[in-house]
Amino acid sequence: MKRIYVVGTADTKGEELAFLADAITAAGALVCRVDVGTRDATIPVDISAREIADHHPGGRGAVLGGNDRGAAVAAMGIAFARFAQSRNDIAAMIGIGGGGGTSIVTSGMRALPLGLPKIMVSTLASGDTAPYVDVSDIIMMPAVTDMAGLNRLSRVVLHNAAQAISGMAASPAPPPGGKPSIGLTMFGVTTPCVTAIADQLRSRYDCMVFHATGTGGRSMEKLADSGLLSGIIDITTTEVCDLLFGGVLPATEDRFGAIARARLPYVGSVGALDMVNFWAPSTIPEYHRGRLFYEHNPNVTLMRTTAQECCAIGEWIGTRLARCEGPVHFLIPEKGVSALDIEGGAFFDPEADAVLFASIERTINPNGTRRVTRLPLHINDPEFAKAATAAFLDIVRQ
Repeated sequence: MKRIYVVGTADTKGEELAFLADAITAAGALVCRVDVGTRDATIPVDISAREIADHHPGGRGAVLGGNDRGAAVAAMGIAFARFAQSRNDIAAMIGIGGGGGTSIVTSGMRALPLGLPKIMVSTLASGDTAPYVDVSDIIMMPAVTDMAGLNRLSRVVLHNAAQAISGMAASPAPPPGGKPSIGLTMFGVTTPCVTAIADQLRSRYDCMVFHATGTGGRSMEKLADSGLLSGIIDITTTEVCDLLFGGVLPATEDRFGAIARARLPYVGSVGALDMVNFWAPSTIPEYHRGRLFYEHNPNVTLMRTTAQECCAIGEWIGTRLARCEGPVHFLIPEKGVSALDIEGGAFFDPEADAVLFASIERTINPNGTRRVTRLPLHINDPEFAKAATAAFLDIVRQ
């Protein structure tokens, strides 16, 4: 039986947590009261903080019993994320919290699949919520007053939150119908290629294009982890450059991880691996002075990757794709990887590209399900888009 998880620090927010749970129960939903506090609870709960803390990689002692509240909050966030991933009875999740509670609860919410209802009632909801929401679909609801005991306004806010989460859980979105969805990655310098691929596949697939700006790649892989994609055409893997060399639009260390976990059909390429992104020229680190730059606009500056950097980029990508057990077909456009990396272009460097291509081929470990194909084309040539489309249709038939 699935339930609405009502989560908070029952040591400091017990009164509010109990009120919220009762309001949801009054709306006709089943609830599970979860304590993520680091001290003794002040109300009865269904799942104790000790049970949550047991999910920490270092065990309960890594979370509870210490004197450093900041360390305890961070550790509880790790434990709660692992706990949330382990459950299969969550119909929805709602949390309440100030600074510490918001950090803990949203850590668990971010671990849940996209589409599962999540509301966080927080004193931080009117500020910068990016660290708490990240690439998830958490709804942040302002608490307005601090959570230091119930008052006439907090009762209204919590009542409204209870009605919202109850309604979401009672009427979940219907399963998506129609065409299966695929994820594609695009940057301005690979737009002709990705647009052409999407045009060729749109009659068969719901094409979801992600801008490869760090959050784009993470959003795509979050959808893959949530079971909402049927395949990926990862033409633009440029976020790896920023991760490795200090750019402002980086991937995370888990880039390609969802592809390995989900075993999705995957077609990839080297789109925009010729560049690292920075903001305005004045923001570029001093140790990069003297490099080859291109001013994309007054606020974005691109730095050409060197042969040595291309070697590291190719090895990083290849070793991670080598872990994929699903079908992988990686395409290499020998005449250039972006609109700038073309004969006569600002970033044209066949020698650096050759190192990139060789390092991918060397580390991806081709086998029966994992292939690398070189094509005597530029990435934005129409024929390359046709080849990528054909490669994807071929592996989904396998």
